[in-house]
Amino acid sequence: MLIGVPKELKNHEYRVGLTPGGARELIEHGHQVMVQRSAGHAIGMDDEQYQAAGARVVDSAEEIYASAGMITKVKEPQPEECSMLRPGQLLYAYLHLAPDPAQTRALVESGCTAIAYETVTDAHGGLPLLAPMSEVAGRMAIQAGAHALEKSRGGSGVLLGGVPGVAPGHVTVLGGGVVGINAARMAMGLGAHVTILDRNLNRLKELDERHGPLLRTVFSTRDTIEEYVYGADLVIGAVLIPGAAAPKLVTRAMLKGMKRGAVIVDVAIDQGGCFETSKPTTHQEPTFIIDEVVHYCVANMPGGVARTSTYALTNATLPFALELANKGVTQALIDNPHLRNGLNIHAHQITHSAVASAQGYNHTDPLKALQGSPDTPA
Repeated sequence: MLIGVPKELKNHEYRVGLTPGGARELIEHGHQVMVQRSAGHAIGMDDEQYQAAGARVVDSAEEIYASAGMITKVKEPQPEECSMLRPGQLLYAYLHLAPDPAQTRALVESGCTAIAYETVTDAHGGLPLLAPMSEVAGRMAIQAGAHALEKSRGGSGVLLGGVPGVAPGHVTVLGGGVVGINAARMAMGLGAHVTILDRNLNRLKELDERHGPLLRTVFSTRDTIEEYVYGADLVIGAVLIPGAAAPKLVTRAMLKGMKRGAVIVDVAIDQGGCFETSKPTTHQEPTFIIDEVVHYCVANMPGGVARTSTYALTNATLPFALELANKGVTQALIDNPHLRNGLNIHAHQITHSAVASAQGYNHTDPLKALQGSPDTPA
């Protein structure tokens, strides 16, 4: 199979869909890799490294989309990329379709097969292709939030770790999944007072046993959300419903009860955000202020540490890419139910129930959609 790696187009997105080492693995399994010139240059993955791995470097994304059977990306395709996708071609990337009707419509109309990293599952009920970026985003959330708390950034001027004689800041984390756990770890490492809210009692028990009195665990209800959001200097939104839009846990009215200069970091913004006032921002202009509360809602947070993120992402996505290339897309999806859970769109059909529900489309069972499908061309 011919695998194409275009340069990312999203604002300040320096990650790349495949490392040179990942390209070498695919090539050693008998496949071809085509990489757009300078796709990884900004993070020290130069064209010469891809060429040394056996990949072909080309000048334009158009050449990649016209030739490759599999397009391996990081972020969702931009409109000009959607227009280059074609029937039977595989798009393998983060898509986050639930809050994005324009992208959903464009991918359905293209006739491509679209596998979303964020809905691929594993035998333990986890999301193995989302997890590495969730780890990065959770850790970055505290870093970004601490910076936004600085007075020059509109924040209250609180140092999360405090100093001797001055109390540390209060951090509230909404959600005890991968993002939330990593955010809590970073905040505790800085010396902040940290509370994590979740509705999974087993998860709360596990966190309590692991961290003891350093981490306050609280069952999430409307009352407890209000209590700990109002008392926080920094609130991290880390709630995920796979494939679906994030629930709005903090309303516009609740902002008025928050501290002046408090900061919210909405890591769930890719799925629409879990704060009612959230709207996507970029690394170029990461924050905005509503009711004297600073909002950080960058939709590609891990892109800020693009080199680390690219290696972490390829480590997770490469085994599935090899499976897709070695078996062919249709057979790989039929054989592997966890990979099949990542199938969001196939041959003009929505094949993920949460996406279909969020967008008002009819849902087609993925196995039914795959029956009789010609495989992705090599």
